[in-house]
Amino acid sequence: MDDAPNPNWFLRARLKTRQLLLLIALDDHRNIHRASEALCMTQPAASKQLKDLEDMLEVKLFERLPRGMEPTLFGETMIRHARMALTSLSLAHDDIVALKKGLTGQVEVGVIMTPGMSLLPRAIARIKAQAPLLRIGVQMETSKVLLELLRRGTLDFMIGRILEEEGSTGLHYEELTEEPACAVVRLRHPLLARQDLGLADLAQQAWILPPPGSVLRHRWELMFRRAALEPPANAVDTTALLLITALLQQTDALHVMPLEVARYYASLNALAILPIELPCSMDAFGIITRQGHLMSPGARALLQEVRSVAGELY
Repeated sequence: MDDAPNPNWFLRARLKTRQLLLLIALDDHRNIHRASEALCMTQPAASKQLKDLEDMLEVKLFERLPRGMEPTLFGETMIRHARMALTSLSLAHDDIVALKKGLTGQVEVGVIMTPGMSLLPRAIARIKAQAPLLRIGVQMETSKVLLELLRRGTLDFMIGRILEEEGSTGLHYEELTEEPACAVVRLRHPLLARQDLGLADLAQQAWILPPPGSVLRHRWELMFRRAALEPPANAVDTTALLLITALLQQTDALHVMPLEVARYYASLNALAILPIELPCSMDAFGIITRQGHLMSPGARALLQEVRSVAGELY
Protein backbone atom coordinates (compact mmCIF):
# COMPACT_ATOMS: atom_id res chain seq x y z
CA MET A 1 0.00 0.00 0.00
CA ASP A 2 1.26 3.51 -0.83
CA ASP A 3 2.07 5.22 2.49
CA ALA A 4 2.04 8.73 0.98
CA PRO A 5 -1.01 10.75 2.12
CA ASN A 6 -3.71 11.01 -0.51
CA PRO A 7 -6.65 13.31 0.27
CA ASN A 8 -8.78 11.51 -2.32
CA TRP A 9 -8.03 7.93 -1.29
CA PHE A 10 -11.69 7.30 -0.47
CA LEU A 11 -12.69 8.27 -4.02
CA ARG A 12 -10.09 5.96 -5.52
CA ALA A 13 -11.26 3.17 -3.24
CA ARG A 14 -14.95 3.93 -3.86
CA LEU A 15 -15.70 3.84 -0.17
CA LYS A 16 -19.41 3.15 0.27
CA THR A 17 -21.72 4.90 2.72
CA ARG A 18 -23.05 1.40 3.47
CA GLN A 19 -19.60 0.41 4.74
CA LEU A 20 -19.52 3.42 7.08
CA LEU A 21 -22.96 2.48 8.41
CA LEU A 22 -21.77 -1.10 8.90
CA LEU A 23 -18.73 0.06 10.92
CA ILE A 24 -20.99 2.05 13.24
CA ALA A 25 -23.49 -0.83 13.58
CA LEU A 26 -20.67 -3.26 14.41
CA ASP A 27 -19.36 -0.85 17.02
CA ASP A 28 -22.85 -0.51 18.52
CA HIS A 29 -23.73 -4.21 18.51
CA ARG A 30 -20.29 -5.93 18.55
CA ASN A 31 -21.95 -8.80 16.66
CA ILE A 32 -22.11 -9.13 12.86
CA HIS A 33 -25.47 -10.91 12.92
CA ARG A 34 -27.19 -8.18 14.94
CA ALA A 35 -25.39 -5.44 12.99
CA SER A 36 -26.54 -6.86 9.63
CA GLU A 37 -30.11 -7.16 10.96
CA ALA A 38 -30.04 -3.52 12.06
CA LEU A 39 -29.06 -2.50 8.51
CA CYS A 40 -31.52 -4.95 6.85
CA MET A 41 -28.60 -6.83 5.25
CA THR A 42 -27.83 -10.51 5.10
CA GLN A 43 -24.95 -11.65 7.27
CA PRO A 44 -22.89 -12.86 4.26
CA ALA A 45 -23.34 -9.45 2.59
CA ALA A 46 -22.21 -7.67 5.77
CA SER A 47 -19.19 -9.96 6.09
CA LYS A 48 -18.23 -9.26 2.46
CA GLN A 49 -18.59 -5.48 2.94
CA LEU A 50 -16.32 -5.61 6.00
CA LYS A 51 -13.75 -7.84 4.24
CA ASP A 52 -13.69 -5.54 1.22
CA LEU A 53 -13.04 -2.56 3.48
CA GLU A 54 -10.26 -4.37 5.38
CA ASP A 55 -8.67 -5.51 2.11
CA MET A 56 -8.80 -1.96 0.77
CA LEU A 57 -7.15 -0.51 3.90
CA GLU A 58 -4.84 -3.49 4.34
CA VAL A 59 -5.50 -3.63 8.07
CA LYS A 60 -7.75 -5.67 10.38
CA LEU A 61 -10.58 -3.51 11.70
CA PHE A 62 -12.19 -6.04 14.07
CA GLU A 63 -10.98 -9.00 16.10
CA ARG A 64 -13.34 -11.95 15.65
CA LEU A 65 -14.00 -13.36 19.12
CA PRO A 66 -16.06 -16.43 20.19
CA ARG A 67 -18.80 -14.17 21.60
CA GLY A 68 -18.69 -11.33 19.10
CA MET A 69 -16.34 -8.74 17.65
CA GLU A 70 -14.02 -6.12 19.11
CA PRO A 71 -12.62 -3.15 17.11
CA THR A 72 -8.85 -2.98 16.74
CA LEU A 73 -6.98 0.33 17.06
CA PHE A 74 -7.40 0.69 13.27
CA GLY A 75 -11.10 -0.11 13.65
CA GLU A 76 -11.64 2.48 16.39
CA THR A 77 -9.99 5.11 14.17
CA MET A 78 -12.22 4.27 11.18
CA ILE A 79 -15.35 4.13 13.36
CA ARG A 80 -14.63 7.60 14.77
CA HIS A 81 -14.16 9.07 11.31
CA ALA A 82 -17.19 7.18 9.96
CA ARG A 83 -19.38 8.80 12.62
CA MET A 84 -17.94 12.24 11.82
CA ALA A 85 -18.46 11.74 8.07
CA LEU A 86 -22.08 10.63 8.43
CA THR A 87 -22.81 13.48 10.86
CA SER A 88 -21.37 15.93 8.32
CA LEU A 89 -23.48 14.43 5.52
CA SER A 90 -26.58 14.71 7.71
CA LEU A 91 -25.80 18.38 8.37
CA ALA A 92 -25.28 18.91 4.63
CA HIS A 93 -28.78 17.59 4.00
CA ASP A 94 -30.20 19.90 6.68
CA ASP A 95 -28.37 22.84 5.08
CA ILE A 96 -29.77 22.03 1.62
CA VAL A 97 -33.31 21.79 3.02
CA ALA A 98 -32.82 25.08 4.87
CA LEU A 99 -31.56 26.86 1.76
CA LYS A 100 -34.43 25.51 -0.36
CA LYS A 101 -36.96 26.87 2.16
CA GLY A 102 -35.13 30.15 2.67
CA LEU A 103 -32.73 30.59 5.57
CA THR A 104 -34.08 28.48 8.46
CA GLY A 105 -32.61 26.24 11.13
CA GLN A 106 -31.10 26.89 14.54
CA VAL A 107 -28.08 29.04 15.48
CA GLU A 108 -26.57 29.00 18.99
CA VAL A 109 -24.30 31.89 19.89
CA GLY A 110 -22.60 32.91 23.14
CA VAL A 111 -21.77 36.49 24.09
CA ILE A 112 -20.27 38.44 26.98
CA MET A 113 -22.08 41.50 28.29
CA THR A 114 -20.56 44.38 26.28
CA PRO A 115 -21.10 43.01 22.74
CA GLY A 116 -24.38 41.57 24.01
CA MET A 117 -25.70 45.09 24.59
CA SER A 118 -25.12 46.57 21.13
CA LEU A 119 -23.17 44.47 18.62
CA LEU A 120 -25.15 41.22 18.75
CA PRO A 121 -28.65 42.79 18.98
CA ARG A 122 -27.97 44.83 15.82
CA ALA A 123 -26.64 41.77 13.99
CA ILE A 124 -29.68 39.71 15.03
CA ALA A 125 -32.06 42.47 13.93
CA ARG A 126 -30.44 42.53 10.47
CA ILE A 127 -30.45 38.75 9.96
CA LYS A 128 -34.04 38.49 11.18
CA ALA A 129 -35.09 41.05 8.57
CA GLN A 130 -33.66 38.71 5.92
CA ALA A 131 -34.55 35.35 7.51
CA PRO A 132 -37.46 35.61 9.97
CA LEU A 133 -37.69 31.81 10.35
CA LEU A 134 -34.09 31.43 11.52
CA ARG A 135 -34.15 30.40 15.19
CA ILE A 136 -31.42 32.08 17.20
CA GLY A 137 -30.43 31.02 20.71
CA VAL A 138 -28.23 33.39 22.74
CA GLN A 139 -26.37 32.65 25.97
CA MET A 140 -24.86 35.60 27.82
CA GLU A 141 -22.19 34.34 30.22
CA THR A 142 -18.56 34.89 31.17
CA SER A 143 -15.92 33.96 28.60
CA LYS A 144 -14.85 30.98 30.73
CA VAL A 145 -18.34 29.45 30.64
CA LEU A 146 -18.82 30.21 26.94
CA LEU A 147 -15.44 28.73 25.94
CA GLU A 148 -16.43 25.43 27.55
CA LEU A 149 -19.77 25.43 25.71
CA LEU A 150 -17.98 26.24 22.44
CA ARG A 151 -15.48 23.40 22.89
CA ARG A 152 -18.36 21.00 23.62
CA GLY A 153 -20.06 22.00 20.39
CA THR A 154 -23.07 23.57 22.13
CA LEU A 155 -22.35 26.95 20.48
CA ASP A 156 -21.78 27.69 16.79
CA PHE A 157 -19.57 30.65 17.75
CA MET A 158 -19.09 33.12 20.58
CA ILE A 159 -18.11 36.75 21.11
CA GLY A 160 -15.78 36.99 24.09
CA ARG A 161 -12.21 36.63 25.25
CA ILE A 162 -9.55 33.94 24.99
CA LEU A 163 -8.46 33.35 28.57
CA GLU A 164 -4.79 32.70 29.25
CA GLU A 165 -5.50 29.71 31.46
CA GLU A 166 -7.73 28.17 28.79
CA GLY A 167 -5.36 28.66 25.85
CA SER A 168 -6.44 28.87 22.24
CA THR A 169 -5.78 25.30 21.05
CA GLY A 170 -8.38 24.30 18.48
CA LEU A 171 -9.92 27.78 18.43
CA HIS A 172 -9.77 30.69 16.02
CA TYR A 173 -9.83 34.20 17.50
CA GLU A 174 -10.72 37.32 15.51
CA GLU A 175 -10.18 40.44 17.64
CA LEU A 176 -12.84 43.16 17.45
CA THR A 177 -12.07 45.89 20.01
CA GLU A 178 -10.77 46.75 23.48
CA GLU A 179 -13.17 47.37 26.36
CA PRO A 180 -12.59 50.52 28.49
CA ALA A 181 -14.39 50.83 31.82
CA CYS A 182 -16.06 53.80 33.51
CA ALA A 183 -17.71 54.78 36.80
CA VAL A 184 -21.50 55.18 36.90
CA VAL A 185 -23.88 56.64 39.47
CA ARG A 186 -27.56 57.49 39.88
CA LEU A 187 -29.02 60.50 38.11
CA ARG A 188 -28.47 63.79 39.95
CA HIS A 189 -25.61 62.33 42.00
CA PRO A 190 -23.55 65.09 43.74
CA LEU A 191 -20.34 64.03 41.97
CA LEU A 192 -21.86 64.70 38.53
CA ALA A 193 -21.48 68.44 39.14
CA ARG A 194 -17.74 68.11 39.73
CA GLN A 195 -15.47 68.84 36.77
CA ASP A 196 -12.19 68.18 38.58
CA LEU A 197 -12.77 64.62 39.76
CA GLY A 198 -9.71 62.51 40.52
CA LEU A 199 -9.15 58.98 41.75
CA ALA A 200 -8.60 60.32 45.28
CA ASP A 201 -12.23 61.55 45.25
CA LEU A 202 -13.49 58.13 44.11
CA ALA A 203 -11.45 56.35 46.79
CA GLN A 204 -13.65 57.95 49.46
CA GLN A 205 -16.91 56.59 47.99
CA ALA A 206 -19.01 53.45 48.47
CA TRP A 207 -18.93 51.08 45.49
CA ILE A 208 -20.92 48.27 43.91
CA LEU A 209 -18.39 45.90 42.36
CA PRO A 210 -17.93 42.61 40.52
CA PRO A 211 -16.80 39.88 42.95
CA PRO A 212 -13.17 39.46 44.05
CA GLY A 213 -11.25 37.28 41.63
CA SER A 214 -12.97 38.68 38.54
CA VAL A 215 -10.87 40.43 35.89
CA LEU A 216 -12.66 43.78 36.21
CA ARG A 217 -12.39 43.76 40.03
CA HIS A 218 -8.65 43.08 39.76
CA ARG A 219 -8.16 45.90 37.24
CA TRP A 220 -10.24 48.26 39.42
CA GLU A 221 -8.12 47.53 42.51
CA LEU A 222 -4.92 47.88 40.48
CA MET A 223 -6.09 51.29 39.25
CA PHE A 224 -6.13 52.65 42.82
CA ARG A 225 -2.90 50.93 43.91
CA ARG A 226 -1.00 52.36 40.93
CA ALA A 227 -2.14 55.81 42.06
CA ALA A 228 -0.77 55.04 45.56
CA LEU A 229 -4.32 54.84 46.94
CA GLU A 230 -5.95 52.11 49.00
CA PRO A 231 -8.93 50.59 47.12
CA PRO A 232 -12.24 51.54 48.81
CA ALA A 233 -13.33 49.02 51.44
CA ASN A 234 -17.01 50.07 51.47
CA ALA A 235 -18.33 47.77 48.75
CA VAL A 236 -21.19 45.48 47.77
CA ASP A 237 -20.15 42.55 45.54
CA THR A 238 -22.61 41.49 42.86
CA THR A 239 -22.99 40.99 39.11
CA ALA A 240 -26.81 41.11 39.12
CA LEU A 241 -27.69 44.08 36.92
CA LEU A 242 -31.20 44.50 38.33
CA LEU A 243 -29.80 44.70 41.87
CA ILE A 244 -27.00 47.02 40.75
CA THR A 245 -29.49 49.38 39.09
CA ALA A 246 -31.74 49.39 42.18
CA LEU A 247 -28.81 50.08 44.53
CA LEU A 248 -27.55 52.91 42.33
CA GLN A 249 -30.98 54.55 42.37
CA GLN A 250 -31.38 54.25 46.14
CA THR A 251 -27.83 55.13 47.29
CA ASP A 252 -24.88 57.35 46.40
CA ALA A 253 -22.72 54.32 45.61
CA LEU A 254 -20.58 54.15 42.45
CA HIS A 255 -20.33 51.20 40.11
CA VAL A 256 -17.65 50.22 37.57
CA MET A 257 -18.79 48.78 34.25
CA PRO A 258 -17.72 48.59 30.60
CA LEU A 259 -18.15 51.96 28.89
CA GLU A 260 -20.33 50.60 26.07
CA VAL A 261 -22.74 49.00 28.57
CA ALA A 262 -22.83 52.21 30.60
CA ARG A 263 -23.69 54.26 27.51
CA TYR A 264 -26.63 51.97 26.81
CA TYR A 265 -28.05 52.39 30.33
CA ALA A 266 -27.34 56.12 30.25
CA SER A 267 -29.37 56.38 27.02
CA LEU A 268 -32.31 54.91 28.96
CA ASN A 269 -31.78 57.43 31.79
CA ALA A 270 -31.19 54.53 34.18
CA LEU A 271 -27.83 55.91 35.34
CA ALA A 272 -25.19 58.55 34.58
CA ILE A 273 -21.51 58.26 33.67
CA LEU A 274 -19.12 60.19 35.92
CA PRO A 275 -17.01 62.83 34.11
CA ILE A 276 -13.68 61.09 34.71
CA GLU A 277 -11.68 58.84 32.41
CA LEU A 278 -10.68 55.78 34.41
CA PRO A 279 -7.24 54.22 33.76
CA CYS A 280 -8.99 50.87 33.90
CA SER A 281 -10.00 48.54 31.07
CA MET A 282 -10.80 44.94 30.24
CA ASP A 283 -8.87 42.90 27.68
CA ALA A 284 -10.00 43.05 24.07
CA PHE A 285 -12.78 40.70 22.96
CA GLY A 286 -13.47 39.12 19.59
CA ILE A 287 -15.22 36.40 17.60
CA ILE A 288 -14.17 32.88 18.62
CA THR A 289 -14.91 29.80 16.53
CA ARG A 290 -13.76 26.18 16.56
CA GLN A 291 -11.11 25.39 13.96
CA GLY A 292 -12.35 22.97 11.31
CA HIS A 293 -16.01 23.33 12.37
CA LEU A 294 -18.38 23.61 9.40
CA MET A 295 -21.13 26.07 10.28
CA SER A 296 -24.68 25.91 8.98
CA PRO A 297 -25.77 28.56 6.44
CA GLY A 298 -27.75 30.31 9.19
CA ALA A 299 -24.77 30.46 11.54
CA ARG A 300 -22.52 31.73 8.75
CA ALA A 301 -25.05 34.41 7.82
CA LEU A 302 -25.35 35.63 11.43
CA LEU A 303 -21.57 35.63 11.81
CA GLN A 304 -21.26 37.74 8.67
CA GLU A 305 -23.73 40.29 10.10
CA VAL A 306 -21.73 40.35 13.37
CA ARG A 307 -18.59 41.20 11.40
CA SER A 308 -20.43 43.85 9.39
CA VAL A 309 -21.90 45.57 12.48
CA ALA A 310 -18.54 45.35 14.29
CA GLY A 311 -16.91 47.16 11.36
CA GLU A 312 -19.38 50.01 11.83
CA LEU A 313 -19.21 50.15 15.63
CA TYR A 314 -15.52 49.67 16.23
